[in-house]
This record gives sequence, structure tokens and C-alpha cells, in this order.
Amino acid sequence: MTDLYTTHPSQIVAYTVNWCGDCKRAKAFFAQNEIQHIDVNVDEDQQAAEFVKQINNGSRSVPTIIFPDGTKLVEPSNEQLKAKFN
Repeated sequence: MTDLYTTHPSQIVAYTVNWCGDCKRAKAFFAQNEIQHIDVNVDEDQQAAEFVKQINNGSRSVPTIIFPDGTKLVEPSNEQLKAKFN
């Protein structure tokens, strides 16, 4: 996918890390609801880490989830994720 580092990706992009409980929960939500997305580990992708900081006013907040409509959720609860898909 060539548009990982944009606020209008062609599909959902979740910027995460392996050790984060909120990231694991968001990934589980996507899996349980069969929502396709791209997972980008910001510990392994420096460009992704910089992009996350850029769009979050300098904070490397994860998960940061970007949607094709240009919206984003940062550290969302399951309720916020459900609301996005209803």
C-alpha cells in the first residue's frame, strides 16, 4: 500500500505497537468484527512513528487509527470503535 502516511488512506490504517494493551484491544475488535485494516507497527517503522507524531501534535499516541474518510481515532475505546462502524 503506497498511502500509509496520509490522512486519507485507501483503507483503514492502524498505527500500533506490540506491547500496548489498547492496541491489542483495537486489533481484537477489528478481528472480531471482520474489519479489514492495515496494521503498522511504529516501533518497527520510523516513518510511521514520525507520521503519528505529526498528526497528534507531537505525541506518539497509539493506537492511532486513520480512516479513508479522513477521520482518525486516537486511543479509542471499544464504544468509540463501535460508533464509527454503526
